[in-house]
Amino acid sequence: MSDVHEALKNLVERLHDAARENLESIILYGSVARGDFHEAHSDLNVLCALRSLRAAELGQVSSVVKWWTSAQRQPAPLFFSAEELRQSADVFAIEILDMQQSHRVLYGTDVVAGISVRMNLHRVQVEHELRTLLLKLRQHLMRDAGNQNELGGVLAKSFSSAVTLLRHTLISFREQPPDAANELFARIAALTGASAPAFEAVARLREAKRLDKDAVVPAYDGYLAALEKIIVALDHHLPKRQWQRLEKTSS
Repeated sequence: MSDVHEALKNLVERLHDAARENLESIILYGSVARGDFHEAHSDLNVLCALRSLRAAELGQVSSVVKWWTSAQRQPAPLFFSAEELRQSADVFAIEILDMQQSHRVLYGTDVVAGISVRMNLHRVQVEHELRTLLLKLRQHLMRDAGNQNELGGVLAKSFSSAVTLLRHTLISFREQPPDAANELFARIAALTGASAPAFEAVARLREAKRLDKDAVVPAYDGYLAALEKIIVALDHHLPKRQWQRLEKTSS
């Protein structure tokens, strides 16, 4: 973790030197902020709030982004203005809720904490992301059927996103997700009928130092079936409400 802290310190210094007074905030979010960083699969996720996002100002920080994505091999920071971030809560409900729950201010003000998220729109995004994940996994399977190494990599890479969506499925059911993965899988199974062992199998593949090729296809199949169950349960038990910014209250 010392390398992680040094990389983040270096990033903050470079962004500040490049943006100067235009830099309002730098926020760390994701697995490092949550405390479940996995060196082989996790990224360093950073959000930057700039006061101006015109081409000239973005150009000032472009060399820092190039260094971060090439030399450090990390995803490019997300750039917003503070007001733009607040206005994006209807379409980035999952991301903003996650940031609010686990984030660390690396520089400046906390531009995340006070944002209001509409839960009717959060529920729609959860289903959208689950369906998108399922479609992508099917496409990978059709493209790489028979290539256990490739499919094993797909499972490992997708799992962090899947766990996030399981947590947000529970939030959609107005439950507080447990921190422990096995408890999360068990609660999802109880609510939706999805197989908890299906997610445990993918978790084992992800953590294994050596890929068990015989386990890849059964794990992949169980993973798909479990995600399908969750989507059906979400759609059945929590029918979509109107796609609007404001939640209606019953009279």
